[in-house]
Formats: sequence, structure tokens, C-alpha cells
Amino acid sequence: MDEMEEELKCPVCGSFFREPIILPCSHNICLACARNILVQTPDAESPQSSRASGSGVSDYDYLDLDKMSLYSEADSGYGSYGGFVSAPTTPCQKSPNGVRVFPPSMPPPQQAQHHLLPHTGVLPPVPRNSCLTCPQCHRSLTLDDRGLRGFPKNRVLEGVVDRYQQSKAAALKCQLCEKSPREATVMCEQCDVFYCDPCRLRCHPPRGPLAKHRLVPPAQGRISRRASPRKISTCTEHELENLSMYCVQCKTPVCYQCLEDGKHSTHEVKALGAMWKLHKGQLSQALNVLSDRATEAKEFLVQLRNMVQHIQENGVEFEACLVAQCDALIEALNRRKAQLLSRVTKEHEHKLSVVRDQISHCTVKLRQTTGLMEYCLEVIKENDPSSFLQISDALIRRVHMTENQWGKGSLTPRMSSDFDLTLDSGPLLQTIHQLDFVQMKVPAAPILQLEECCTQTSSATLSWKQPPLSTIAVDGYILELDDGTGGQFREVYVGTEMICTVDGLHFNSTYKSRVKAFNSSGVGQYSKTLVMQTSEIAWFTFDSASAHPDIILSNDNLTVTCNSYDDRVVMGNTGFSRGVHYWEMTIDRYDNHPDPAFGVARADVMKDVMLGKDDKAWAITDGGISKGATVGVLLDFTRGILLFLINDEQQGPVAFNTLEGMYYPAISLNRNVQVTLHSGLPIPDFYTPGESEAAGSVC
Repeated sequence: MDEMEEELKCPVCGSFFREPIILPCSHNICLACARNILVQTPDAESPQSSRASGSGVSDYDYLDLDKMSLYSEADSGYGSYGGFVSAPTTPCQKSPNGVRVFPPSMPPPQQAQHHLLPHTGVLPPVPRNSCLTCPQCHRSLTLDDRGLRGFPKNRVLEGVVDRYQQSKAAALKCQLCEKSPREATVMCEQCDVFYCDPCRLRCHPPRGPLAKHRLVPPAQGRISRRASPRKISTCTEHELENLSMYCVQCKTPVCYQCLEDGKHSTHEVKALGAMWKLHKGQLSQALNVLSDRATEAKEFLVQLRNMVQHIQENGVEFEACLVAQCDALIEALNRRKAQLLSRVTKEHEHKLSVVRDQISHCTVKLRQTTGLMEYCLEVIKENDPSSFLQISDALIRRVHMTENQWGKGSLTPRMSSDFDLTLDSGPLLQTIHQLDFVQMKVPAAPILQLEECCTQTSSATLSWKQPPLSTIAVDGYILELDDGTGGQFREVYVGTEMICTVDGLHFNSTYKSRVKAFNSSGVGQYSKTLVMQTSEIAWFTFDSASAHPDIILSNDNLTVTCNSYDDRVVMGNTGFSRGVHYWEMTIDRYDNHPDPAFGVARADVMKDVMLGKDDKAWAITDGGISKGATVGVLLDFTRGILLFLINDEQQGPVAFNTLEGMYYPAISLNRNVQVTLHSGLPIPDFYTPGESEAAGSVC
């Protein structure tokens, strides 16, 4: 009931309707509120004088009434109804409820006139040329001399508001409780008593004559108890006349006088009671449909609320995964940092070791050189020539040798003080900056569109789509079919299209199909399996694409002849690999006794020789045919035989040694023969297929 409350409130005052009237746009408004939002329009004959006279209208510049153009019945959707003429919406300010509001400093004269007249208790008369704008659809209406009385009262809405307000009163109490009455749970319509559960079980048991009493909820019982007698509606134009008929053209109840001398005299009318029942039925049907939509909406709201919970759970889980991934990256970076620091430390220690070794070696040599120099200086001080000459040669050689040891390489550092290591962090920084969410999920299972999937003869067309609201990227789809006998599935299509036609299927076979999507992350789940049935009997024609160039086809590729005197081969456009099949050919022309051949052939049969001359075909070439003759061909893969009939007389059988692969109906003929094909025929009555094959099964 609470959901209905908004329907029972006036769009102007926001309170429950009081004396609601029906506007021609089917919206409702309180009678007093309609009085409040009236706007007085200028005199149509002298609009300029009205503005110049300082009337109330001239104060409202926002009502540009000079630019108003009356709506016609065709363009507005509203005709003359209840004594008013529809007019275009006038520009105005709007309140939060959608109704027009007047500037506080400039209240219109008529807005202050909605109060009750002193000592009368009725509303004052409406000024002439008043304009009323619907607060909901903002259609402006010009009232006639009757004013607001020209609008019919909505007694149904008034009654609903009254019952609703009564139902919102205090809870009903049980009428049989002695001390503290408990809240009533049911009401008996026959007893007219409200019961609580204990009193109902004690005083109103469901047996005997009381079993036929009707128990209803308390609110419904109170409404039925307080329901007032139905008021008889009167005509708005003839207040003393009751409404008795319904004008179909104006869609409004009318009285007898309206039909006699009113504007409804030429309109189609129907009985009020009949139309009441008809509209009640239509409203009930519309409510049933709306109820179904409301049920779907409730289920949808439950789904959305569940989605909120799932989103919250998935958000927490996703955040945890993101933190874990970033922490793993940071941990890997720290490990790499430790490894790089270890390499820097090793390089540092190596440089120090080399330099220290060179310092130590150079120090030793310098000490030796310094000692030799000091020793030589002391030898030079010797004044004895003979003693000096005894050691001078050896000493000179030693000095030269020591000097040679201080060559260029010995005084060059063996190690540079700079570190020849450069950390290239640019790619990693770029990767970090480009770090973003990518599609890491496999696609959802596609949905087969059953209304677009169909079979035709030996082909099947399948169509599918992605689930709604799916944002997972799809690179392509894989369509799979079984072999028509319940065997394993096999891929028949891989691509990006979402519709595929598969040709060359077996006739009279049941195929299962399914499809799945894939992307860079992998392959998704299969769709639901669709079961399809191909045609029971093979319908086919001659194939112009594979026929010899001398072949001439007509009659939608059912009639064939040739423009050469040599035999030329033409085959059917459908091949067979299992089952039992039968077709016939009628001889339309047979001149000079040619030798046409009828039978079956593989796809690579020779097309420029008589059928059966190579090992790719099997045919009958015996005589016995003439113009008008009928040649029948029966192919049975189960028994491995090929039967021929001429005018319903059997001419075989011909046994196959090896029966594998695909075979096509075929014929060879020359220009002296014309043949018409008849396919899709049932198996002849004299022939009984094998137990494992039903009659008419194909390919």
C-alpha cells in the first residue's frame, strides 16, 4: 500500500487529493489547487489594450501570451472537452513538484482569490479568460464560462484516497478479546467480526456452517465495511442528468441530453455498463502484463543487490591480488638490487686489490733503486782507480738494468679509478609507467541464438553472441560438430565471425553443435549444446559448377542436355557417403538411339567420356529406354549395392567391392538426349533397407 501513496497525492500541494478533477490530459489535480494555479489571459480582441491598462496580466512578462497559438485537435491530441480549449504551454517558472510558481514580489490577482467566500463555504467564480496549466505535462488550457466546473470530478480517485486513509489508521483490534484486545488478523465477511488467531480458533472454527464463511485480511474487511454507496455521477454540462452512455469518439461518459441536442449527437456511443466491463477487462489484462514486468523487476533488483555484494567481494579480492602482485614486484626488485650491489662490491674490491698490489710492487722497486743510487754515490767517492775499475763495469750494467725496469709500463696505473658499470633502468621505468590492467581472463561461454539457427537440406546455419555486459576481449571462436551419429566433436570453423553455415552434412541425421571463444589468455567454456536435425530425404539438382562445359542446364538445374555429339558427364550438387537414397530421371528427348549412362561417380571422375569408362564411376548403359521412360537409381551404402530401375522394373543389382568416400549422382549424355531429374523421392516399396538404416537416411 505504501507504494501507492505517491499516486494519491496532488502534484501541486503534495498532499492527498481533495475533490480531484480530471484534466483533459488524464492527469488529476485538487479543485482548490487548480484554483491556485489559474492565470488570467488578456482579452483576445485587444491584447495591447489589456497590457496598457495596467491589468494584472501586464505585470507578468514571462507569460508571453501574444505569441500563443491555439492547439488544434490534430496537433495537440486534445479536442474540446468539458468546456475548455487546449492551448500551448506557456513559459513559466516551476516548483520542485513541477508546477508553475509566481514571483513572490508579483502575486497574480487571481491567486489570492482561491479562499472560500465569506459566509458561503464555496469557491468564488473563476475570472473569464483564465488559463490552467497541467502541473505534470505542462499543457495550458483556456477555460470557458463554466470555469473549473467544466472538468469532471474523479470520484474513483476520491474513493481510493478515502479508503487508503482509513487503512492507514490504527491497527484493528479483536472484537472478542475480553481484557487486552489483541490485534486482529482476519475478518469474517458473513459475521462482520474481527478476530485474532486464538479467538478465531475458539469462536470461529472452520467446520460446520462456518466453513463456508469467507475470511479476509482486516484491512480489506474494514474497507468493505466502510465502503460508502456508489455515488451516481452527473453530467458536467447537464448537472441534472445522470451519465448513462459512453461516447467512443470523445472517450467520455455522456448523458441522454448530450445525445439529443449536444455535441455528441452524431458520435458513436455505447452502453455505459458494457464499456465499464470492457475497460475493466482491458485494465485487468494490462495489469497482468504489468504484474509480470513488476515481478521481473523485483527479480532484477535481487540480481542487482547480489551484484553489489559480489562487486564488494570481488573488489576486496582484486585489491588483495593487486597488492600481492605489487609486493612481489617490489620483492623481486629488492633481490635484484642486492645482486647488483654485490657486483659493485666485487668490482670495488678488485680495483682496490690491483692498485694495492701495484703500490706494494712499486714501493719495493723504489726502495731497491734508492739503495742502489746511494751505493753508487758512495762508490764514486772512491779515489783508488784500480779498486774503482774493478767494480765499475758491473755497477754500470746494474744501473742500466735498473733504469730499464722503470720503463713506461711500470709507471702507468694498472686499474682505472672509475667504475665501468652503468645501470640501464630506463626500460624498467618505462615498463613501470606502462604497468596497467590487461585482460587476463578467458572469454565467457557464447550464447547460441536459437531463433537464427536452422538447417536446410544438408547444411546447417548457426549463430551465436557474447553474453550481455561481457567486457572480456575475444580473438575468435571455435565451432564444433559431431559426426551425426553421436561420435566425437570436431572443429568445423575457427574465425572471428559469429555466424557460420556448414555444408555437406548427412541427410536424416541428428547433429550436436557447440561453440567456444578464445583470446590470448586461453580458450573459454563451451556454449550449451544445440541439437539439429537435417532433412530426411535428399533434395538436390545438377551441379553447373562441376559439369563439362558442353553441358546445358535449364529448369532450375533440373533438366540437362548437351551441345556435343560426344558423351559429357554432369553430377548432382549433393554427395552421399552413407544411408539409402533413391532418385529418378525422366527421358524428355531420345533421338537416334544414343547411349546415355546413369549412376554415381566420385568428384574427380572424367567429364569428357561416357560414365563408367574409368574407375571413378558406376553406371548402367543397357538399352530399353525411350522417350518418356523413367530411370530410377537406388544407392544403398549399408549393403554396398547400386540398383537400377527402368519404368519400375529392376535392372540389377551392381555390387560394390569398396564403398568409401563421397559419391555423387551422375549422368553422361550427348545432344540427342534430354533428361529431367526428380530428387527427394521415398525408397520404393519393394526394397527393404538394412536393419541399421531407416528408409530415407542419407549421407
